[in-house]
Amino acid sequence: MKTPSAVRKIAFLADYLPRKCGIATFTTDLRCAVAGEFPAVQCLVVPVNDRAGGYDYPAEVRFEIAEQDLSSYLRAADFLNITGVDVVCVQHEFGIYGGPAGSHLLALLRDLRMPIVTTLHTILREPNADQRRVMRELVQLSTRLVVMAERGREFLREIYRTPEAKIDLIPHGIPDMPFADPNYFKDEFGVAGRPVVLTFGLLSPNKGIEHALRALPDIIEEFPGVVYIVLGQTHPNLLRDEGEAYRLGLERLAKDLGVQRNVVFFNRFVELEELMRFIGAADIYLTPYLTESQITSGTLAYAFGAGNAVVSTPYWHAQELLASERGKLVPFGDPPAIAEAVVGLLRDEPLRHSMRKNAYRMGRDMVWSRTAQRYVRSFEQAQQEHSFVGRKTSPIKTLDEQPGQLPELKLDHLFRMSDSTGIFQHASFTVPNFAEGYCTDDNARALVLTLMLQKLGHGSPEITSRAATYAAFLNHAFDRTSRRFRNFMSFDRRWLEEVGSEDCHGHALWALGLCVAQAGQGSFQMLAADLFEQALPVAAEFTSPRAWAFTLIGIDEYLSRLGGDRRANQIRDSLNAKLMQRYADAASGDWRWFEDVVSYTNAKLPHALILSGCCTEDARLMETGLEALRWLVEVQTSADGSLRPVGSNGFYTRGGERALFDQQPIEAQVTVSACIEAYEATADMFWVVEARRAFEWFLGRNDLGLALYDSSTGGCRDGLHVDRVSQNEGAESTLAFLLALAEMQALQNTLTSFKEPSGK
Repeated sequence: MKTPSAVRKIAFLADYLPRKCGIATFTTDLRCAVAGEFPAVQCLVVPVNDRAGGYDYPAEVRFEIAEQDLSSYLRAADFLNITGVDVVCVQHEFGIYGGPAGSHLLALLRDLRMPIVTTLHTILREPNADQRRVMRELVQLSTRLVVMAERGREFLREIYRTPEAKIDLIPHGIPDMPFADPNYFKDEFGVAGRPVVLTFGLLSPNKGIEHALRALPDIIEEFPGVVYIVLGQTHPNLLRDEGEAYRLGLERLAKDLGVQRNVVFFNRFVELEELMRFIGAADIYLTPYLTESQITSGTLAYAFGAGNAVVSTPYWHAQELLASERGKLVPFGDPPAIAEAVVGLLRDEPLRHSMRKNAYRMGRDMVWSRTAQRYVRSFEQAQQEHSFVGRKTSPIKTLDEQPGQLPELKLDHLFRMSDSTGIFQHASFTVPNFAEGYCTDDNARALVLTLMLQKLGHGSPEITSRAATYAAFLNHAFDRTSRRFRNFMSFDRRWLEEVGSEDCHGHALWALGLCVAQAGQGSFQMLAADLFEQALPVAAEFTSPRAWAFTLIGIDEYLSRLGGDRRANQIRDSLNAKLMQRYADAASGDWRWFEDVVSYTNAKLPHALILSGCCTEDARLMETGLEALRWLVEVQTSADGSLRPVGSNGFYTRGGERALFDQQPIEAQVTVSACIEAYEATADMFWVVEARRAFEWFLGRNDLGLALYDSSTGGCRDGLHVDRVSQNEGAESTLAFLLALAEMQALQNTLTSFKEPSGK
């Protein structure tokens, strides 16, 4: 008779088969185990898709989430609230959810009205800032937390200050299979009578397979018939980014070592039944992982629980599971030690079988039926605790509680304005104007945009390709003799000047600094770091405050990755001092500005001081930047509360009349950016309101009530004149809108997912 439960409806939130990853397999197995053990309980699934179109899911999948689309997480929360789910069971791994460190998940969990039980598949001992923020909030939002090893419970208590009573230790589930002699399965794979060593799982460099291959010659010397089976396809993310280079490298290594006759690669994702036959055929299961920081290994649990003798490096899960003679641990990256352990077990049959029996006996407590019972007990306890504490019951949100609607990202016009050389400067209406050629300013902004989009999760082959083009333009623009960037290039690819402006140089350093800072850029980062290092020193002699500001923003990004660069730190200090001196010389009374004129890209000046103040923990810089930005915001706000940028037709000189037109999109964009920086620094919602006000200028909240953003093309019109909107959609304007949209999207993600900004 199956066990009854007070829980009637459970939603499982994570990856799900047929998506090919370890979390998908775990979620599928757990859901099936709970449904099998508690047939009266309805078990539905809400999977996360990493590709457009999703997967061919089974019937239990009721709602799908697009990994990088924050709005789909919020819709999923509405679905779960409305459909009467009793408990949501979340599988957590940083890499499977959208946003920085998977923070989109928090937005969903924050809106749920039922208890949340979260299984932590990764618990980091040294998380970065984003990972720590996500974990801190995840612990708070979850009613109960499940870990699969004692080390996980220890980390939650000591690193994340989690109450002991909130943590459940439930071992990784395993299939229930009989204890069998490996020889029973070997005929099926054509290896009868031969010793078999097995490694399985998705293939990636952190698995350490190369060390196992290097151990084989010593193993073969004593056991010439040994077969090493490497089972599993290349990890989908690695396959997408690098193809089969890693697998091919392993195959070459096997041939170079002369062990190709003893190695078998099965390059496919195997279903459970076939996997268990492979495990059954193995005399020894080998996990030569490279680092200790793995709190859970499903492959280890499966092999161990089936009664394999295990040789493993001492990552955290292995240390715990293989203690007390249940397996053999070897040092990381040590092929001779691997060989010695494998040979020792193959030679000592009584020891090997004793080890197998010890593992199998312990594994009986890990079978999926037992795991399902433990999970449902956790669900029931979460339900009781949730009822006792009490939470809001209405899923309905007022308009004030909902995130503001932002236009959908549309890159048609950006791509139309770009060719294999770079992005064109100008457009005639919506058509690129070849006669005006290209400039470094716009290609630097375009590179910044592509980097922002990739960080937001909008990465695509086309965006990656465009980023390479814009980076290549900067590389070509840099004159290594003068150490200066050229700016203007004709359509026939002739430079029209020997030396570009200081502002152009600052734009380039901004883009290069961001490229260095952003993880995952690979060779882009190396090129960017080289250019940045060569181009930075000359910026110390610049006289343009805007060039100082863009350079400072680039330096701060660069130092976030390479903080020990002494020269970059010195130049940052020097430029900050110059900008502060400008402010001290010019500001007085009701004129809180850096110059006697408010001209162009104005908000970048206070932006640079706010960012540098945060990064250097210099309150004086930050306070000056905030004071100047608040004054600029007041100057730029019209009587009806809309943004009114200082017009480029005359600017605004101290004591004179300010120009009302022509208002430029770049002014709205830099205001958005500076206000978001101010919010990140202060957590003051005033700056969020100002950022939104500035962004809405693009959408028609301006002096003429006309939209500059062209939703049909994805471009932005070049300016707001006294009586009309310009109909040309050039690069600077289009990039201004897209940059502002990207920053507003990142801000909205933060506001929706977290209770507070990052606090740089």
